[in-house]
Amino acid sequence: MQILAIETSCDETAVSIVKNGRETIANVIDSQIEKHKIFGGVVPEIASRMHIEKINACVQEALNHASLETIDAIAVTYGPGLVGALLVGVAFAKGLAFATQKPLVGVHHIEGHIAANYLEHHDLKPPFLCLVVSGGHTHLINVKTYTTFEIVGKTKDDAVGEAYDKVARTLGLQYPGGPKIDRLAATGDADSIKFPKAMLNDGYDFSFSGIKSAVLNYVNGEKMKEHEINAANVAASFQKSVVDILTHKTIKYAIANNIKTIVLAGGVAANSSLRSNMRSQATANNINLYYPSLSLCTDNAAMVGSAAYYSYIAGVRSNMSLNATPNLVVGAKPATGFAALHNNI
Repeated sequence: MQILAIETSCDETAVSIVKNGRETIANVIDSQIEKHKIFGGVVPEIASRMHIEKINACVQEALNHASLETIDAIAVTYGPGLVGALLVGVAFAKGLAFATQKPLVGVHHIEGHIAANYLEHHDLKPPFLCLVVSGGHTHLINVKTYTTFEIVGKTKDDAVGEAYDKVARTLGLQYPGGPKIDRLAATGDADSIKFPKAMLNDGYDFSFSGIKSAVLNYVNGEKMKEHEINAANVAASFQKSVVDILTHKTIKYAIANNIKTIVLAGGVAANSSLRSNMRSQATANNINLYYPSLSLCTDNAAMVGSAAYYSYIAGVRSNMSLNATPNLVVGAKPATGFAALHNNI
């Protein structure tokens, strides 16, 4: 079964063709990073306009690898994300599904990130524990089946990726800040500055606004004292605190619930320190660890196609009332019929 999938939740226009949820036939990504870099972050209106300009060409490029006649269903991310950006992908997918009379499947963005692992780890199957970490999300999710999810922990304020970007901006690093902090931290002393580890032993929720503020206060304080700031030490110390929190809570939950498989997903899953620390702790506790390659950590449509396949075989179908839902919760299914007109934006 081949699914053509569309992803436009933020600043990547992505189209993919995925076979049986596990094999990528085509994976086209048009990134807008250079457009947003000068603003220090994603500008929603610019993102939406860029999606409109690029989506048709991305679909055409993906279809160079498979004819439209061989496509069995059309999938699209309908939330969460930037509402204007989501609308572009949803509208295009609905039009394509209507014109070709093919089934439409709405996909949750975070569930897509989880499914990215299925594309590379063919032995991976639920149940498992997944840590989803990105610029907009920090979730600890108990994946019970391919289509059943339970959130057991989430951020109370900033997502971890958002904290990375804000700390990077404080240190004068350009957007996106995550990869730059990771590279800079590798040259610094992670024990040189003691930044707080909020909610370390308080359940399984996360909080990153405090450490973000602590870094800002430290940098401003050093500037006021006219001290030279060692940016590498700041980056390394910040990253150590964040990674310790993420690893501690994830491993703690897995041990407490006798879970033997942990999966990482989302853009921050590309972080070298998180991968290394989580791998070390998982090995020490006889837990299997999976994470996708770097290209599948960031937003892409292949992950959407994989998630859509498992939703499709579970009987999920969306109708023409499918709409963008920027604050969509994990586990929600596309509303159908008259209710969708009232429940979606």
